[in-house]
Parts: sequence; structure tokens; C-alpha cells
Amino acid sequence: MDIGVIHLLDTSKKENMFQVVSQYDFRVCQLCGWDTALCTPEVAERVVKEAREANVRICAVWAGVPGPGVWNFIEGPITLGLVPEQYREERIKALKGWADFATWIGAPAIITHCGFIPENMTDPAYPQVVEAIREVAEYCESKGIGFWFETGQETPIVLLRTIERVGTSNLGINFDPANLILYGKGNPVDALDTIGPYVRNIHVKDGLYPTNGDHLGQEVQAGEGKVNYPVFMRKLKELGFTGEYIIEREISGEEQRKDILQTTSNLKLWMQEA
Repeated sequence: MDIGVIHLLDTSKKENMFQVVSQYDFRVCQLCGWDTALCTPEVAERVVKEAREANVRICAVWAGVPGPGVWNFIEGPITLGLVPEQYREERIKALKGWADFATWIGAPAIITHCGFIPENMTDPAYPQVVEAIREVAEYCESKGIGFWFETGQETPIVLLRTIERVGTSNLGINFDPANLILYGKGNPVDALDTIGPYVRNIHVKDGLYPTNGDHLGQEVQAGEGKVNYPVFMRKLKELGFTGEYIIEREISGEEQRKDILQTTSNLKLWMQEA
């Protein structure tokens, strides 16, 4: 099982864009893109060249979408993912662009947050959200790549229900155990009973449950929150998971670097315990 890091697609620097990944001594990353203007064959060619030079494998493309995005319980439901109808068409187009980009660089899938998918399956908006996801998933399927949901704004059963209704053969999950906690959506270990067979990648992140009805819980360094990583990883092993453990620490600067290095050491110990 490979350990890697999530890494921003940034063409503004002259040096190899995967230099930071190499400095951590990682050989794999999840490439995160937000600027859809970078979805060009020319940028893809540079990515392939520099990834090869840095000996870094891209295990998936994390696909950001245009428009507002507020990561909380107040504006989140009306700004995130494919749920808000006013941004849906533009975002479907953007995700198809990232699918093209993933194909050009040889990545096996794109990943995104679909948003606060309605909990109530009889909600009139729910079939429209399913159809929007299906349109993107079918496009990915036509390109021979996967469409993977990142856990976050929905409960595990809503995610399973939606996967079943979308119904394409290329669906998977980028499982972020911290997000289930930060959004108060479930226990990561128990969630594997519901959606475990669909897990393709892991975001190694940790957090605390919300204590305020308006705000998400607090993200913390992996191992210091509510994710029981040794048990979580043991259960993944029992399920036959063979994907990547991708470290994501949502801070910056030297503290982020130290936490990523510490998390790498912790992961190796947790793998042994699992």
C-alpha cells in the first residue's frame, strides 16, 4: 500500500511541479486541480513529463469546480458540488474537462465532492442530482476512467443509495474518514460496513466532531482526532483494500510539513498494527 500526498496542480513555477512530493520521498500523489483553464493538452504534456522525471505516479485527479464553495452547514448546501441547480451546468462541463485531463495524463479516475446530496430520496431535487452525477460518470466511463465520490457532506447510506441509482460501472469512493467526523455524518469504521466495497483511495486526515450546529468540527493532525486509524486500517485490510493512503493536512507552512512527516511515520506503524 503506497503512501502519498494530495498536491495542487500549479504551473506557475519554473521548477518541476512535483518537486515537493519528491522532497517528502513519496512516489505517488493525488493531483488537485481547481483552475479549469489548466485542462489543456499542453499542461497535460508538462504534467506527464515532470511526473516521470520526479518518479511520481498520479493515482487520481481531484477535480475542483467553478463558482462559490463555502465549507460549512449554512452556505454549504447552496454552494457545494452538483447539488446547487444554478451552478450545475457549468460544473458538469468543468468535471468533463477534468475527465479529459485525467485521460491525457493517464490517471485512473477523477474525484470530487458532489455536495449536500438530499437525505430524503423523495425530495424532488434528488433525481436531478442523481442525473447530473450520472452524466459526469457516463462521460468518465466513455473515457475509460473512474468517477469517485469524496466522502463529506452526505451520510454513508445516502452515498450508497446514490451510487446504486447512478448505476454506472466506474463508480468508487475517495474515503476521507475525517470528513465524516467534521460534518457529523458518521463513524468512519462503521461506515465501511455500508460503503467499504467502493473505497478506492483514502485521505489520511483527522478531526473532531462538531459542537456547534452551524460550523464543522475542527481538523487536527492524523492520530490526534476521533479517527481510530489502527482499527480503520485493519478493517480496510479485511475488505481487501489495496489503494493509496493520501495524506491531506489542511494547513500551510512549516507546521503542515512537520505534520505530514509525522503522519507518514504514524501510517507505517498503523500499517504494521493492521
